Amino acid sequence: MSVTSIDKDFENLTLTLVADFSAPVEGVWRLWADPRRLEQWWGPPSYPATVEEHDLSPGGGVTYFMTGPEGDRHHGWWRVVSVDPPTSLEFVDGFSDQDGNPSADMPSTTARVEITEHGDGTRMVLRSVFASLEQMEQLARMGMVEGLEQSVGQMDALLAG
Repeated sequence: MSVTSIDKDFENLTLTLVADFSAPVEGVWRLWADPRRLEQWWGPPSYPATVEEHDLSPGGGVTYFMTGPEGDRHHGWWRVVSVDPPTSLEFVDGFSDQDGNPSADMPSTTARVEITEHGDGTRMVLRSVFASLEQMEQLARMGMVEGLEQSVGQMDALLAG
């Protein structure tokens, strides 16, 4: 598996995932930049994603939904803060209703992706920043840590294919 570490830092309200791949930086970047490729890994295997809108430019965004094993749909959105292809992306990530309206009841996080050369391959660091300890704990209880690890774990097969 590509995920080499996950660090929950409750003091600094961050969750940091590090993954190493035997692929070039551009290959890892394409998994973010191509909506059809993003669908193949964004979400745990039992909750595949469908990307509806995909604009990775500052001020742009992504809307998607994940479909559960029983056909239930869970909607989400990103608001892109900054992007520097093929090495970095920063976005606010949140939940939405079925019409794409951000959910006021659910927390959002700021995610920062850094993709760099590492040894003979690529290292991806994905850091999520939470607004409060309560929000961090809420998302952890909902399975964010395990879901993120499973999601990123699917990237290896895509890079090899």
